[in-house]
Amino acid sequence: ICTFKPATAVTAAVNIADQIPLLEEILTVWKEVIGPEYNGYRNHVYRVIHFCLALKAGNQAEREKIIIAGVFHDIGIWIKDTVDYIPPSLPPATEYLKSRNLPDWSAEIELMITEHHKIRPYRDKTYPLVEVFRQGDLVDFSLGLFKFGIPEGYIEDVGIRFPNAGFHKSLGKRAVKWFIRHPLNPLPMVKW
Repeated sequence: ICTFKPATAVTAAVNIADQIPLLEEILTVWKEVIGPEYNGYRNHVYRVIHFCLALKAGNQAEREKIIIAGVFHDIGIWIKDTVDYIPPSLPPATEYLKSRNLPDWSAEIELMITEHHKIRPYRDKTYPLVEVFRQGDLVDFSLGLFKFGIPEGYIEDVGIRFPNAGFHKSLGKRAVKWFIRHPLNPLPMVKW
């Protein structure tokens, strides 16, 4: 499903995959819902997945979990047209896992989605991919300010291969609109 060569450490080179079939299969279904922001989100998902795999290449099941969480982690932005997108991102992920007969993955993928904007590290060792996913998303969200040991050159190479395509600008516009309407809850997706 995914043809990444496993990395043995954060500093090991992880091949940059131009196409991840599982990602394309799942995300293409949402192309109409996402609309003109599709390429920006698609590239964000590719960047997050590559950064996660640079942190922990893992086995095939772990890579698939990262891909699935990657596709669905922000999808609620477009489903409900909201900055409070974590809750509406969960049902599609759960439905997808049911359709693939992977209900045992639900708890972990749900945590990967709900905790990906947690400020502090996720410390429960039951599901180590939750922290890997949080870090991978933060590398991209921070535009490489946070690296977690991923080489700067690799972050740049992934960014060149999968350009921003207005993703962060789009998020910024949504955040401003949200803040004007909800000044007492400016960042509903962030957890302490």
